[in-house]
Amino acid sequence: MKLTLKVLGLAVVASASTITFAETPALPYGLSFSGSAAVTTYYRFRGVTQTSSDPAVQAGFTLGHTSGLYFGLWGSNVDFGEGSPSLELDPSIGYATTLDNFASKPVLDVGVVYYNYPSESDLNWLELYGKMTFKDVLTDGDGILTNVNFTNDYAGADLDSWNVNATYSAPLGSSGFGGVVGVGYTTIDEDEFFNGDDNYVDWKAGVTYNFKALPSVTAELAAVGSNVDTDGMSHSVKRGYETGAVFTLTNTF
Repeated sequence: MKLTLKVLGLAVVASASTITFAETPALPYGLSFSGSAAVTTYYRFRGVTQTSSDPAVQAGFTLGHTSGLYFGLWGSNVDFGEGSPSLELDPSIGYATTLDNFASKPVLDVGVVYYNYPSESDLNWLELYGKMTFKDVLTDGDGILTNVNFTNDYAGADLDSWNVNATYSAPLGSSGFGGVVGVGYTTIDEDEFFNGDDNYVDWKAGVTYNFKALPSVTAELAAVGSNVDTDGMSHSVKRGYETGAVFTLTNTF
């Protein structure tokens, strides 16, 4: 069965996959709380719009424990066309630990996220993820985040899917500016799911800025896109898949 483009949009959800949280003072019982709030010109995940190229307001939090266990919740407005859900609310649970036996001391993070649309439960789906974060790879303050994700119920369609991606970020001296580049690959166990194909590549390249007067606030301007075949799509729908500029302002706490 070839799913509609509305469901294709749902199937490539951004969720909290790349949010950075600033840690707050520890709570009792080894607990800690952190979170973020963001506004973005439009919500794209794995290269594809989740808001029909309209702006989004997003927020999330993480409740962590010194053992490495954590619980997260992330939300955003969404818009996949007429009759689609308007809210995405994604709980996640996982375990993160530093691998001290390696010289680079990477952070391993494994868990599960539930992509949840309260008004359209048939579209809900569960995804397993594994992440590795490497710091100070090429220069002081830089980092590489790698992800491997798997689900057997892609967009609630009972289909196997894999996604792998990697993102590199680095500061530009002490200017407050930085650069970020990323690439991802998604494949699904159904021919022609992605408008004639069973896989696609997405990318991101941009500039970030940390405000010295507001160290918890970060601005990002990035070009985001995918190689999903847009033949036969209307101009407004094409915008959600082709390369476009996305501006995001994020406050961590």
